[in-house]
Amino acid sequence: MKKRLVAILLLIVIPLGGCQNSSDLYLSYEDHVKTTANDYSFNLSEADFFAEDLVVISENEYDIDEQLVNSKAAFLCDTSNTRTIYSKNQYQKLYPASLTKLMTALVALKLGELTDTVTISYNASHIQEPGAKICGFKEGDTIKLDALLHCLLIYSGNDAAIAVAEHISGSEEDFVKIMNSEAKKIGAVQTNFVNSHGLHDDNHYSTAYDMYLIFNELIKYDSFTNIISQDSYTANYFDKDKQELSKTFKTTNLYLSGAKETPEGIIIHGGKTGVTYKAGNCLILSFKDGNNVQYISMILKADSSDDLYADMDNLFSLITEEN
Repeated sequence: MKKRLVAILLLIVIPLGGCQNSSDLYLSYEDHVKTTANDYSFNLSEADFFAEDLVVISENEYDIDEQLVNSKAAFLCDTSNTRTIYSKNQYQKLYPASLTKLMTALVALKLGELTDTVTISYNASHIQEPGAKICGFKEGDTIKLDALLHCLLIYSGNDAAIAVAEHISGSEEDFVKIMNSEAKKIGAVQTNFVNSHGLHDDNHYSTAYDMYLIFNELIKYDSFTNIISQDSYTANYFDKDKQELSKTFKTTNLYLSGAKETPEGIIIHGGKTGVTYKAGNCLILSFKDGNNVQYISMILKADSSDDLYADMDNLFSLITEEN
């Protein structure tokens, strides 16, 4: 397929005080420059604004059956042919929960070295949020960045996220600034991160389309695609007394674990889950069909795990019906 340059339809939103109460403005690159010149702390170059082989949503390209999925937002695209297949509320601001860890991984892969040794801090080992998923690392433990990213993406450990952030930037606060800056560079301008893990904060939000942009950037990294394809991982690390430890972490992706059956004709490579009370159940996947066509699919804010996977199966049905 002949490659072409397509424009990212950026959505510059004036905050109205809530995660889901904003108006969208569709801007050309020239309008973006005029609008952001005086009002925003960031500016995108024309090179940033345009990307090769990026899926761009046109409201006139397809009919949307909003009843196909019950979740708040959904997105399905054919990345091999840069076309949107299904999209629902793709620009609505929602809480991303642990899909946040995708941006954490992207920054770590860009700025860190997988062979780096990371020391677990007090902050990383003392997360106070009730019910927060943690790997159980202790203060003073040392672990390779590569192993930590496995724990981050496969098991979704929140302590792993903070440890990554502090290793890369010295503090989670400084790391978050980089997260937001890097998100803007790839066009995810309706996203605002306030932490590295996705535990709830009212000012921590994204959109389905922005999460597609982030995930689409990540799958360019072989190390990332290798990690998300694994159904479990055994981390080897050392405690503060240099004693070797080992823990095995299982995937939170029920398709990979086998707890949910993958529909015939769909080959799932991997993805990332997320869940909090306010974000609901979220999932983004990379997969292909029997013809080796590549896809990205996403569900945001499903009411339950069962609803999440039922809605994802409904997105898969659009592919199997085509074939």
